[in-house]
Amino acid sequence: MSQSHDALHRRARERGVNPVVYWIVRAVFQPFFHLYFRLSRVGREHIPDGPVIFAANHRSFLDPFIIGTMSRRPLYYVAKEELFKKPLQAWFLNSLGAFPVSRGNGDTETIDTAKAILARGDSVLIFPEGTRVRPGPPGRAKRGVGRLVLETGVPVVPLALIGTTDVRRGWRIRPRKIRIRAGQPLTFPKVENASRELAAAVTDRIWPNVMLQWEWLGGITPLRRAAVVGAGSWGTTLAVMLARGGLEVDLGTRTREQAELLRRERVNERYLPGVELPEAVRVAPAGELELGAHDLVCLAVPARALPAALAAHGARIPARAGVLVVSKGLVPPLASLPSAYAAERVQARSVAALGGPSHAADALVNGASIVLATADDAFAHELATVLGAAGFDVHTTRDVAGVELAGCAKNAAVLAASAAAATAGPNVAGAAAGKVFAEIAQLARRHGGAPETFAGLAGTGDLVATVVADGSRNRRAGELLAQGVPAEEIARSLGQAAEAVDSVPLLATLLEQARLQAPATTGLAALVEGRIAPEQWTATVTKPTVRPRKAKAA
Repeated sequence: MSQSHDALHRRARERGVNPVVYWIVRAVFQPFFHLYFRLSRVGREHIPDGPVIFAANHRSFLDPFIIGTMSRRPLYYVAKEELFKKPLQAWFLNSLGAFPVSRGNGDTETIDTAKAILARGDSVLIFPEGTRVRPGPPGRAKRGVGRLVLETGVPVVPLALIGTTDVRRGWRIRPRKIRIRAGQPLTFPKVENASRELAAAVTDRIWPNVMLQWEWLGGITPLRRAAVVGAGSWGTTLAVMLARGGLEVDLGTRTREQAELLRRERVNERYLPGVELPEAVRVAPAGELELGAHDLVCLAVPARALPAALAAHGARIPARAGVLVVSKGLVPPLASLPSAYAAERVQARSVAALGGPSHAADALVNGASIVLATADDAFAHELATVLGAAGFDVHTTRDVAGVELAGCAKNAAVLAASAAAATAGPNVAGAAAGKVFAEIAQLARRHGGAPETFAGLAGTGDLVATVVADGSRNRRAGELLAQGVPAEEIARSLGQAAEAVDSVPLLATLLEQARLQAPATTGLAALVEGRIAPEQWTATVTKPTVRPRKAKAA
C-alpha cells in the first residue's frame, strides 16, 4: 500500500475534514442542490446524535454530497482508490471526508479507519453494493456493512436516494429532481471479530430497509414475483426458467381443468413432457392470477391469441410491472409486432421481446443463448440478471423490431424449406428458405431493424435451431402443406399453433405495403392460403428471371 494511501487514511482517522474547504463547499453545494435539483429530504429526524453509519444505494458520484446534506455535521465516506491517483483531487476529496478503499480485496485498513472515525463520534457513509449500480433497482449488498455495524455497535440508518442516475453527461450536469429518504435507525449487539456468516446475516437485515426507502421514493422494484400467462411449451419453460432464476412464479392456464391437472401432476406432459415444475411455480387459471402483485408479467401465447389475452388480462397489469412478450409472429388483422401491440394496450413500465435459438424443451436441458430486446436498458439488465442466474446466456439489444421480424423470418423460411423439400428437393428448399429470409430482412430494415440482428442469434442462429429441432412445428407444418393439408387444419393436426402459417400471409401484406419485391414470400402466402398447389409454387422459386439477379445475403 502506497505512502499516499496511508496518509489519506491517517488524516481521516486523526485530523478529519479540512474545516475551511468542507464548509465552503457545503455552503455552495447545498443551495445549488435545492435550486438546481429541487432536492427533497425526508426522514432527517431519524438520524441520531453521536456516531452513526449511513447505508445507502449508489448511483452517481454526486451521492456522497447529496447524502451529506441530511446531517449538519461532516460525513466521512469510502471511495474507490482510483479517485485518489491525482494528488490535487486526492487532497480535495480527503479534505471533504473521503478515504480510499481497495474494492474486492477485503481492505482491512478501510474498516480500521471507519472504526476510528466512529469511535470519536462522527458519521460514516457506506455503499453496501460496493460500486455504482445503474440502471434498474439497487443491486446486491456485500457483507462489509454488516461487519462494521457489528464490530462497532453503532446504529445504522438505512437511506435511499433517487434521481442521480443520469445527472452527468460528460462534463455537463443536468437538472434532475433528486429525492432522498432516511429510515429508522437499526441497532445490533456489538461483536468482536464478526464472522463472515454473521456479517452477511446482518447485512441481509439492513439492505431490505434500504430497499424499503427506495420503493417509498417510487424507485423501480426488483423482480421478485412473475406471472406467466399461457401454459404451452414456451410458457411452461419460461415459468421453470424464472423459478430457477430465483423468482416466485404463477403459471396461468387457459382452463381450470388444465390448472388442476398441472397442480396434481407437476408435469406438463402435453407440452413439456418429463420436466417437473419447481416448488416456486404455482399454477392457477390465468383469469384468477393477482397480476397487480407481480413485478413481471410474461405473455406466452401465440401471436394470434394475443388480442384475446390482452383483452382479458391487460388492464390488470400494474404500471410498475414489466412485460415480456414471448409470442413469435405477427398479430392479426393489422400485422402488428407483438411487443408493439402489447405496449399500446398495457400501462406497464416496460415491454420486452424474447428471441434467439431457444427451443423450449432443449433450453431447459442443454441451455440456450437467448436474445432479449427492449428499449429500456434498466428492464433489460434486470431480466437478463434473472435469466442469467437460471443458467442462460443472455444477449440484450434495443432492436426490438429486428428481433421480432427475425423470428418471423426464420419461421417462414423453415416453412418454405420443408414445403419445397417435400415437393422439389433440397436445392429448391434452400432457394426458397434463402429468398424468403432475405425478403423479410429487407422489410425489417424498413422498420429500423439492424442487419446484424438477422445475421446473429435472433436470425440465422434461430433458423438453424428450428431446422434441426426434432419437434419443429413450422417444419412439420411445411410438410403438411406439401401434402395438401389446408392451413386451417394444420394446427389441429399438430396439436399446437405453427406461427408461420398465421404470419406468412400477414408478412406478404406488409411487404406489398412497403412496395418491396418479394416473389418468394408472396408465393408462399398463396400456398398457405390454398390459392396455388405446392408444385406450382416450387416451380416459381427457381424459375429463371429475364436478367441475372444480384445475390442477397441471408
